[in-house]
Amino acid sequence: MRGKLHAGRSGELVSQAREVAGVKVLVHKAEGIDGKGLREFSDRLRDKLGSGVIVLGCESGGKANLLVAVTKELTGRIKAGSIIKPLAQMVGGGGGGRPDLAQAGGSQPEKLDEALAAAEQIVAEQLG
Repeated sequence: MRGKLHAGRSGELVSQAREVAGVKVLVHKAEGIDGKGLREFSDRLRDKLGSGVIVLGCESGGKANLLVAVTKELTGRIKAGSIIKPLAQMVGGGGGGRPDLAQAGGSQPEKLDEALAAAEQIVAEQLG
Protein backbone atom coordinates (compact mmCIF):
# COMPACT_ATOMS: atom_id res chain seq x y z
CA MET A 1 0.00 0.00 0.00
CA ARG A 2 2.81 2.42 0.84
CA GLY A 3 4.42 1.59 -2.50
CA LYS A 4 1.21 2.65 -4.23
CA LEU A 5 1.18 5.88 -2.23
CA HIS A 6 4.73 6.67 -3.33
CA ALA A 7 3.88 5.71 -6.92
CA GLY A 8 1.05 8.22 -6.89
CA ARG A 9 3.39 10.96 -5.69
CA SER A 10 6.13 10.26 -8.23
CA GLY A 11 4.81 12.75 -10.79
CA GLU A 12 4.57 15.47 -8.15
CA LEU A 13 8.10 14.74 -6.93
CA VAL A 14 9.63 14.81 -10.41
CA SER A 15 8.43 18.40 -10.76
CA GLN A 16 10.65 19.26 -7.77
CA ALA A 17 13.86 18.14 -9.52
CA ARG A 18 16.48 20.87 -9.66
CA GLU A 19 19.05 21.46 -12.36
CA VAL A 20 22.68 20.97 -11.34
CA ALA A 21 25.36 21.56 -13.99
CA GLY A 22 22.77 20.98 -16.72
CA VAL A 23 21.47 17.71 -15.21
CA LYS A 24 18.12 17.22 -13.44
CA VAL A 25 18.69 16.08 -9.85
CA LEU A 26 15.90 14.84 -7.59
CA VAL A 27 16.65 14.32 -3.89
CA HIS A 28 13.92 12.92 -1.65
CA LYS A 29 13.54 11.41 1.81
CA ALA A 30 10.94 8.66 1.60
CA GLU A 31 8.92 7.79 4.68
CA GLY A 32 7.61 4.34 5.56
CA ILE A 33 9.54 2.42 2.93
CA ASP A 34 12.43 -0.08 3.02
CA GLY A 35 15.44 -0.75 0.77
CA LYS A 36 13.45 -2.87 -1.70
CA GLY A 37 10.75 -0.22 -1.81
CA LEU A 38 13.39 2.42 -2.59
CA ARG A 39 14.45 0.46 -5.70
CA GLU A 40 10.87 0.16 -6.94
CA PHE A 41 10.22 3.83 -6.21
CA SER A 42 13.42 4.90 -8.02
CA ASP A 43 12.35 2.93 -11.12
CA ARG A 44 9.05 4.85 -11.26
CA LEU A 45 10.78 8.18 -10.69
CA ARG A 46 13.44 7.45 -13.33
CA ASP A 47 10.70 6.66 -15.88
CA LYS A 48 8.97 9.98 -15.17
CA LEU A 49 12.15 12.07 -14.87
CA GLY A 50 13.46 11.04 -18.28
CA SER A 51 17.08 12.04 -17.83
CA GLY A 52 18.82 12.82 -14.55
CA VAL A 53 20.03 11.68 -11.16
CA ILE A 54 17.79 10.47 -8.34
CA VAL A 55 18.96 10.33 -4.73
CA LEU A 56 16.58 8.67 -2.26
CA GLY A 57 16.94 8.02 1.43
CA CYS A 58 14.87 6.39 4.13
CA GLU A 59 15.12 5.07 7.64
CA SER A 60 14.16 1.45 8.12
CA GLY A 61 14.81 -0.86 11.05
CA GLY A 62 16.95 1.73 12.84
CA LYS A 63 19.29 2.08 9.86
CA ALA A 64 19.73 4.64 7.11
CA ASN A 65 19.17 3.43 3.54
CA LEU A 66 20.34 5.37 0.50
CA LEU A 67 19.85 4.82 -3.21
CA VAL A 68 21.28 6.68 -6.19
CA ALA A 69 19.92 6.11 -9.70
CA VAL A 70 21.52 7.65 -12.78
CA THR A 71 19.75 7.41 -16.12
CA LYS A 72 21.71 5.31 -18.61
CA GLU A 73 22.67 8.11 -21.00
CA LEU A 74 24.40 9.99 -18.16
CA THR A 75 26.57 7.13 -16.86
CA GLY A 76 29.40 8.25 -19.13
CA ARG A 77 29.52 11.54 -17.19
CA ILE A 78 28.59 10.44 -13.68
CA LYS A 79 28.39 7.11 -11.85
CA ALA A 80 25.91 6.21 -9.10
CA GLY A 81 28.70 4.64 -7.04
CA SER A 82 30.73 7.86 -6.99
CA ILE A 83 27.73 9.67 -5.50
CA ILE A 84 26.72 6.98 -3.00
CA LYS A 85 30.17 6.53 -1.39
CA PRO A 86 30.45 9.96 0.28
CA LEU A 87 26.74 9.87 1.21
CA ALA A 88 27.13 6.44 2.82
CA GLN A 89 30.11 7.64 4.84
CA MET A 90 27.96 10.45 6.23
CA VAL A 91 25.48 7.93 7.67
CA GLY A 92 28.18 5.62 9.03
CA GLY A 93 28.10 2.99 6.34
CA GLY A 94 29.11 1.89 2.90
CA GLY A 95 27.67 0.60 -0.32
CA GLY A 96 28.09 0.33 -4.04
CA GLY A 97 26.52 -0.93 -7.20
CA ARG A 98 26.40 -0.44 -10.93
CA PRO A 99 27.09 2.82 -12.80
CA ASP A 100 23.33 3.42 -13.07
CA LEU A 101 22.18 2.19 -9.62
CA ALA A 102 23.90 2.07 -6.25
CA GLN A 103 22.61 1.41 -2.74
CA ALA A 104 24.09 1.91 0.71
CA GLY A 105 23.17 1.46 4.33
CA GLY A 106 24.43 3.08 7.47
CA SER A 107 24.15 2.79 11.22
CA GLN A 108 23.45 6.51 11.82
CA PRO A 109 19.94 7.26 10.55
CA GLU A 110 19.96 10.54 12.48
CA LYS A 111 22.42 11.84 9.84
CA LEU A 112 20.21 10.94 6.88
CA ASP A 113 18.89 14.50 6.43
CA GLU A 114 22.46 15.84 6.44
CA ALA A 115 23.52 13.32 3.80
CA LEU A 116 20.54 14.11 1.55
CA ALA A 117 21.21 17.84 1.93
CA ALA A 118 24.77 17.26 0.63
CA ALA A 119 23.65 15.22 -2.40
CA GLU A 120 23.29 18.10 -4.90
CA GLN A 121 26.75 19.43 -4.01
CA ILE A 122 28.28 15.97 -4.48
CA VAL A 123 26.57 15.63 -7.87
CA ALA A 124 27.85 19.07 -8.87
CA GLU A 125 31.41 18.11 -7.88
CA GLN A 126 31.19 14.85 -9.82
CA LEU A 127 29.93 16.61 -12.93
CA GLY A 128 32.77 19.13 -12.66
